[in-house]
Amino acid sequence: MVISVDFDGTIVEHRYPAIGKELPFATSTLRRFMEEGHKLVLFSVREGELLEEAVKWCEERGVRFYAVNADIDEDACDHQGTKHWSRKLKADVFIDDRNVGGLPDWGVIYQMISRGITYAEYLEEMQHGSLPKKKKHWWNF
Repeated sequence: MVISVDFDGTIVEHRYPAIGKELPFATSTLRRFMEEGHKLVLFSVREGELLEEAVKWCEERGVRFYAVNADIDEDACDHQGTKHWSRKLKADVFIDDRNVGGLPDWGVIYQMISRGITYAEYLEEMQHGSLPKKKKHWWNF
């Protein structure tokens, strides 16, 4: 999968233009995605030196991106040599603190992506998993 991930407020706390403290398990989860063969794309409001600092910060923690503020195949051409470019990033999953409902913790994010489930499905499982099982009456088979 191609996983697009934001930086400020997603990998680190919001302290823009400074780099905030890492959110718990953010880089370890991203490294695990890399180990599992997923391609990470950093998609951030940062530009120039601020972007370079964020990329370096991630690299120092073992997180490497296939692309930064661009599609993985942005320079790809079709069989006629024509480049196709779109402002919309092509990714299978977007991890961003500006998501409707906010950013789940990184453990939940890992479960959702690795198991291919939605946040609603995850919450449904958690709700039903936490309910005590009803005892079967002796007359029910």
